[in-house]
Amino acid sequence: MPVAVAPRLDTLLTPLAGGPLPVHLIAWDGSTAGADPATAPTVRITSPQALRRLLWSPGELGAAQAFVTGEVVVDGDLGEALTQVRDELLRRAPQPSAAERAKAVAGVGLLAKDLGLLGARPAPPASQAVVTGRLHSLGRDRAAISHHYDLSNDFYELILDDQMAYSCAYVTAEGADLVHGREDAAYTLEQAQFDKLDLVCRKLGLHTRPDQRFVDVGCGWGSLTLHAAREHGARVTAVTISREQQAFVQARAQEQGVADRVDVRLQDYREVPESGFDAVASLEMGEHVGDKNYATYAATLHRLAAPGAHVLVQQMSRPGKNPGGGPFIESFIAPDMSMRPVGATIQLLERAGLELRGVQALREHYAWTIRSWEERLRQRRAEVVEMVGEEVTRVWELYLAGGAWTFAAGRMGVDQLLLRRPD
Repeated sequence: MPVAVAPRLDTLLTPLAGGPLPVHLIAWDGSTAGADPATAPTVRITSPQALRRLLWSPGELGAAQAFVTGEVVVDGDLGEALTQVRDELLRRAPQPSAAERAKAVAGVGLLAKDLGLLGARPAPPASQAVVTGRLHSLGRDRAAISHHYDLSNDFYELILDDQMAYSCAYVTAEGADLVHGREDAAYTLEQAQFDKLDLVCRKLGLHTRPDQRFVDVGCGWGSLTLHAAREHGARVTAVTISREQQAFVQARAQEQGVADRVDVRLQDYREVPESGFDAVASLEMGEHVGDKNYATYAATLHRLAAPGAHVLVQQMSRPGKNPGGGPFIESFIAPDMSMRPVGATIQLLERAGLELRGVQALREHYAWTIRSWEERLRQRRAEVVEMVGEEVTRVWELYLAGGAWTFAAGRMGVDQLLLRRPD
């Protein structure tokens, strides 16, 4: 008699969920189980390969691999479904023990055996990153950055704002719902990113006089570089290790008439020879330098700054023992990513000789920012699929949906740290 897959999975997963499954489950054999689809998200397991992936990689990585390949499909809005399920699981207590997890994995193994699914480890999805070499060597860092940032300038133009700011915005709209909201016609992502860029420039004092020498460490697509040159007359040295980004910023500088004020280099932050800049900034790059290299990164920011100059670091933080972004982020988005509690980052920057002048937490602003990116992806999905394919599109849908929930729930933070090199 054929095995009814969904009821078997329901029995196996209920102990892990701490109660009834918070989703309506539909298996590839047509069997169903779990919650009422009228009140709970519907999850479809479209291929038995999904179970094989979970056997080889139990937990987040196996589930992510199955999702991006389309072996698992979530009906409706992915972000809302993830939020509903995660919030429900977090309300339940106690959390499953290691023994219960092991028992569930063993049960999936028995089900896989009954279905004839045991076999070699499935090949990883084509979108999964492959980086080699010594951790945070120059070559490996370039490969890790290239995997994410060299995807396509055209792709990022579909999702980001017109300024191509790929970092947390600063929402100044009165009454904005930062935790659950997103951009609207009255206050757009473009305005929120402009407000963030101007906030950075004013903290650095670039508005006080023109022709200040400013270095943008990890300049991305040049949003801060171009803003500082165009709006405040700064003379900017911008460094990136992405060829796609370098070419983009150079072209934008020509278009905006500030090419004479902008020097865009394909250069690692450790290789910048100059020092004595009037201002230094690094927006969401410190997460990529690694724990062992963070002291070098902090010392470089100190060396680049002139005595008395301000340094601004905008950086994500993560409490707890896991310093990375998690198995999915580290495998598909940002290999070798490393974060820590904000206090530990401040300590490292102070050890390099920088004086802390202010901390501004922007965690809720990131939830708003990511939901705005998520909505743009949703509206332009057909174009994105045509450009990068269905699998990469699903990677980004999972990345943004999970990111918005993570910042809204306080599981990660982001802060602007204003520092100064003492006279």
